[in-house]
Amino acid sequence: MHRLVLSATLALACGIADLAALAAQAPPLVMPKQSPRATVGQTVGLTEITITYDRPAAAGREVWGKLVPFDSVWRAGANENTVIAFSSPVTVGGQQVPAGRYGLHMIPTSGDWTIILSRQASAWGSFSYDPKEDVVRVKTRPAPAEPQERLAYTFDSPGSDSVVATLRWEKLAVPFPIAVQSKQVVVDSLRQQLRGLHRFFWQPWAQAAAWCNANDVNLAEATEWAQSSIAIQENFTNLRAKAALLEKQGDAASAAELRRRSFELAVEADINAYGYELLGQGKTDSAIAVFRKNTKDYPRSWNTYDSLGEALARKGDKKRAAEAYGKARAMTQDPNQKKRIDGILAGMS
Repeated sequence: MHRLVLSATLALACGIADLAALAAQAPPLVMPKQSPRATVGQTVGLTEITITYDRPAAAGREVWGKLVPFDSVWRAGANENTVIAFSSPVTVGGQQVPAGRYGLHMIPTSGDWTIILSRQASAWGSFSYDPKEDVVRVKTRPAPAEPQERLAYTFDSPGSDSVVATLRWEKLAVPFPIAVQSKQVVVDSLRQQLRGLHRFFWQPWAQAAAWCNANDVNLAEATEWAQSSIAIQENFTNLRAKAALLEKQGDAASAAELRRRSFELAVEADINAYGYELLGQGKTDSAIAVFRKNTKDYPRSWNTYDSLGEALARKGDKKRAAEAYGKARAMTQDPNQKKRIDGILAGMS
């Protein structure tokens, strides 16, 4: 009997110990954070820029100089490091920053502030901040702003090569400019892409060559890319791409020969697209000549007359435009196109 009681007592004691151990190992519940997490991003060219941070609230407190002391390194958010990341090299405030993730800190003052990017991006706040890990320090001047209860980051004035990142909180905006060498980033990306499956098709080579020509960059290599496209399949598009590059590099004779050859290979859609290219450049008379040639080469295509009508209307020649549109309407079997052309003709009368 005593053995049974002793065994039961031991079992109960072990059970209680197991429960206590289990309680000690209980996983924490996921609960809302007092300063919620946020991420904002902006693409500049091909460069991705993100800022990940926690958003404290002012909650009626005096923020600058009180809640956030002046003249001390501040985490520019709450809780963990505020982290800014760049997918390509950039400049921040004119200073070079390699691609990567950085801890974002600031030193608030009553005047100009200091923006700090640190190699340490996984610390808790600024408590272990070490100036030896600085990548850049940039001065900036805050500006008065609309009231902002919770701290926020925005990307302002985005362009093809730059954007302004701005911290906004309470009644203050703290901007710092970020610039990207977008053209070089694109060229580097094109080189890499053309080493993959894209290299087996003519279109990517031609597209890359045309982009370089349009942006006046990497012209010699782009000419080689155009030739790679031609080697896969010679056509109107890649011949003209190479011609444009050669002309820009001073070889007008070779460019003219390639253009002559391109027209020998052109189909209706090629000529039509070329006409619209001229129209977009403001070369209306040249576009009309191209569209008119297309109507002669493809007299049964309603679309050739429709395009000619658009170019003539752009020039202000309503009579001939109406004639071209009338032929297009008579030839098309698409009721939606007939209705569209009717609307154009009504607007011209």
